[in-house]
Amino acid sequence: MTKPSVGTHAKPVNLRIREDVRRVIDRAAGLRGKTRSDFMIEAAYRAAEDTLLDQALVRVDVDSYRHYLALLDQPPGGEGFERLMKAPKPWEV
Repeated sequence: MTKPSVGTHAKPVNLRIREDVRRVIDRAAGLRGKTRSDFMIEAAYRAAEDTLLDQALVRVDVDSYRHYLALLDQPPGGEGFERLMKAPKPWEV
């Protein structure tokens, strides 16, 4: 995760949140050893990056796209898949 460089000029952001939400945020921030502001900024920044990355558009030529679709249409298999299917399930242990 990239973060804004240190030394940039900070601008205030005002938020209104319910008291119960603030208590949960404060508790989580304390567990991470962060201030409420730092915790909220980090969480918002991470969510913003995830949202932007979800919007990434990947363009490929027609042949590559067809090849990709053909791979997705194949049934799963191979040594790794067989090992995975034979592994004990956590809920069955």
